[in-house]
Amino acid sequence: MNGKLSRRKKIQLRIRKNIVGTSDTPRLTVFRSNKEIYCQIIDDTTGQTIVSASSRGHEKGQAKVEVAKKVGVDLAEKAKAANVSSVIFDRSGYLYHGRVKALAEGAREGGLQF
Repeated sequence: MNGKLSRRKKIQLRIRKNIVGTSDTPRLTVFRSNKEIYCQIIDDTTGQTIVSASSRGHEKGQAKVEVAKKVGVDLAEKAKAANVSSVIFDRSGYLYHGRVKALAEGAREGGLQF
């Protein structure tokens, strides 16, 4: 396995060991690809995705960080509609920097608490 991927997987397992989303405070997880960013709010007790959002369909030609922030705001609006106000943030082994940080800040601006 690639060094970067194995490092991320190791961090991801370490984080996932301690973070469990419940129906009261579900888990907000992030997946970042080279072109897009995806996020979901998951209830781990039932194994169901409550709300999801992604950068697909957002305007092209903008900076990825700006798009990630819009995805965070979009996710927060969908979460409010699903009566979710507080979540546990799962960065999935990514550094809290750049697009992941922008998504988290956008979700906080939209009204999610974590």
